[in-house]
Amino acid sequence: MTFSIVGRDARTGDLGVAVASKFLAVGALVPYARSGVGAVATQSYVNPKFGPDGLRLLSEGYAAAEVMALFRQQDGQIEQRQFGLVSASGDSATHTGSGCHAWAGGMARPDVAVQGNILTGPEVVDAMLSAWDKEAALPLPRRLLAALLAGDAAGGDRRGRQSAALLVVGPGRGYGGLSDDWVNLRADDHPQPVQELARLLDTFDLLFGRPEQTRLLSAEELGWLRAELVRQGYVPELPDGPWDQATEAALWALYGTENLEERWVAGGQVDPVALAYLQQRWS
Repeated sequence: MTFSIVGRDARTGDLGVAVASKFLAVGALVPYARSGVGAVATQSYVNPKFGPDGLRLLSEGYAAAEVMALFRQQDGQIEQRQFGLVSASGDSATHTGSGCHAWAGGMARPDVAVQGNILTGPEVVDAMLSAWDKEAALPLPRRLLAALLAGDAAGGDRRGRQSAALLVVGPGRGYGGLSDDWVNLRADDHPQPVQELARLLDTFDLLFGRPEQTRLLSAEELGWLRAELVRQGYVPELPDGPWDQATEAALWALYGTENLEERWVAGGQVDPVALAYLQQRWS
């Protein structure tokens, strides 16, 4: 009922799952990931225990193939199941039971496992792996999404489209650097869910991405920001001249209400992405 990719970024240790299906809210059942441990996709007459149990077993030192073998031993309906998993070391495995609806299959290599069932054909899995290889330089959320887009374009689920999800974890990647939970996006019921997931990731990167570069505000930009801070009601008035604490406090309040706090830079510096967003919003 689903096609998915489970992957690891060997450079950063980030782990994640991207999945799409003709199934309502596939992100509620299929993807699981824990930073420093691994990631699991469980699908086809889903056994939802495979997610938490797989992560627990990986955390206890079991190899991916050993986890797969235990699932086969313990689940009486294993021939209807499909799953893929990747450990924090890049060890991987995929399983497609003989009772999965055609076309069904998968492939696993170091750092990646791709699998799907009720697909238009093997070209879906092939396209996903090709995209994974081609986009190796991308951050993991973008690389997983590229693979999902390729699978969707190759035919995807032969019944049609309904939902998609992207789950990625990494050390200190979460909001404010206070957790490892990085990207958790879902299109639960949409006519083009993979494309909607791409739109959501663009929005996520805008609002929750961290500055890749910063620079000083020009005098013209500073004057524009001060005028907008007054016009938007963040402060009654602001002085002209160099950067000051009153401007900083007002701008910090603006960033907070606009959900741009992850892009905040203090001391008269600015993230060009955040500035461009504000200029477009109020120009």
